[in-house]
Amino acid sequence: MHLKNVYSCLAVAMFAAAAGSYVHIFTGFIQAGFLTSLAGIGLLIWLGMTPHTPENTPKRMGLLSGFAFMTGLSLGPLMMIVADIDVTIIPTAFLGTVVVFTSFTLAALFAQRRSFLYLGAPLMSGLSFLILLSFANIFFGSTMVFKLELYVGLLIFCGLVLFDTQLIVEKCRNGDKDYIWHCVDLFLDFVNIFRRLMVILASNKQVSGLEFKTRIRCLSDQRHDHLWNRRSVVSREMLQQTYIGRDVLEKTPTRTRMIFSRDAN
Repeated sequence: MHLKNVYSCLAVAMFAAAAGSYVHIFTGFIQAGFLTSLAGIGLLIWLGMTPHTPENTPKRMGLLSGFAFMTGLSLGPLMMIVADIDVTIIPTAFLGTVVVFTSFTLAALFAQRRSFLYLGAPLMSGLSFLILLSFANIFFGSTMVFKLELYVGLLIFCGLVLFDTQLIVEKCRNGDKDYIWHCVDLFLDFVNIFRRLMVILASNKQVSGLEFKTRIRCLSDQRHDHLWNRRSVVSREMLQQTYIGRDVLEKTPTRTRMIFSRDAN
């Protein structure tokens, strides 16, 4: 039942994110920018600070939907660049993300209990390294570093699907039934995989390949990859709630490992 609630919330978040992308691309009523990124981060923090009670469920669902809407809004500029190259890349990347996400989710659910929880520390270390690397690449503009961040980041978020799924199951078994907050972890994994697949598919197109890489780097410089930031906003909880045997480390507030360290995708 808990997983059913988690994935139901994930579906709601996906629809809200799709609505956000639609608003940016087709209406222009709200444009993605620094303020929308701050609004998304604020909604995420507000969601994490709101207690999980039956009375707060509608409010927390609203906060989750708002955060997902802002996340989808922030994907709008990237999707417009990709659509200029080949509009079919977007549905292809989405279907690829669904396949990858589903495969790793099933692998985590059918694997031996807690078998992937050891991945927490190395994945967070790798994520932190890539954040610093992408910061440095703003000044160097290296294509090789850009590709490294892209492909290694994809592998890391695939690993986080394994880790987060098993962690959610363990939290539930230990009495943590906050399915709305658990949904946030999986939503961020999905969005980051989708984003990277879009960039990879677009950069592999022969037409305007160099122009695309230049434009995408400019976009990263301007927005500083706010999805990385949102992932880092919730990263400490992941590490400090890793289950080792029967020991459960002290729970900390929302994942704040490098909170506000960057304003990213």
